[in-house]
Amino acid sequence: DESYDSNETFNGVCDPNEGQHFEAVFSPVLYSVAFLVGILGNGLLLGILTRSRKTWSVTDTFILHLAVADVLQLLTLPLWAAQDGQRLGWTFGTPLCKIAGAVFTINCYCGIFLLACISLDRYLSIVHATQVYSRRKPWVIQSSCLAVWLLSLLLAMPNLIFLEAVKNTRRHKTQCVANFASWELASRLLCHIVGFLLPSLVLVFCYSCILRRLRCGTGAVQKQKAFRVITAVVAVFFLCWTPYNVTLMVETAFLGNNRTSCEFRASLQKAMSITPIVGNLHCSLNPILYAFVGVKFRRQLLDILRLLTCTSKTGTKFQSVGSRRTSIWSESTETSNSLAI
Repeated sequence: DESYDSNETFNGVCDPNEGQHFEAVFSPVLYSVAFLVGILGNGLLLGILTRSRKTWSVTDTFILHLAVADVLQLLTLPLWAAQDGQRLGWTFGTPLCKIAGAVFTINCYCGIFLLACISLDRYLSIVHATQVYSRRKPWVIQSSCLAVWLLSLLLAMPNLIFLEAVKNTRRHKTQCVANFASWELASRLLCHIVGFLLPSLVLVFCYSCILRRLRCGTGAVQKQKAFRVITAVVAVFFLCWTPYNVTLMVETAFLGNNRTSCEFRASLQKAMSITPIVGNLHCSLNPILYAFVGVKFRRQLLDILRLLTCTSKTGTKFQSVGSRRTSIWSESTETSNSLAI
């Protein structure tokens, strides 16, 4: 995590430079790949959303906010790559350290909160045939998105207050770390519970009920498509963010414990270096996921590529399929028997 330094957590006699070579080699490469793929993919995603805004569904609105959060986080990746890759470490000062760390935390919270909103909307719509969000009440959707951003900003306040560019004399480099020893345990427990465990329970509960309902319904082909989409969305999120959260929980459990072995500390330090990058890959994988599982998104993406390569002689136009309002992530409509993402 960019907000914490495991070498500062453990004040033992182990070599503080253990694992630095790993960070210097792998972190910049992975951050660079995530940045390039993510900026390209989310740029196309935002372009498609803008061109199809007249046919937006509830899910599309949440996806728009998710893409904006992803882009903000992607813009900070070169800073973290530079910190791990260069000998001097963080050279951008404390103000940028606070901003970059806060953006990282906001993205973590925004991502899982928005997915929880989508899952709750789909759960109520499919399982209970209840529409909490609708195009007729756009203020409800926008209020929910605003609440997500404000709550995420509130939970990121410790980073804005306590993150600093600190010279680590043992590692001979400057790092962007949190300097709040007395608040660290409380902040981490809040992150674990509010930022991961509770929203994860909402996701698992909602999608489990949805899948159970779809298995009992009619339309085998539609059920298979819905199952594939649900599985992909939830699986990719947990595959990206679970390693980081588990590693952070392990480090929290050993805060102040000087009896652990140097090998354990070195392994934990490597994990704390690599798992945030894996989490950040979620920003890059989201557009790829939509391209593979969203039929209409894929079609509109191909239309954009044809326009960019000048292969479309007739001038491709973005049109909605049919007279019903649908999400661009699938062919299904927002009914109790369909899934928008």
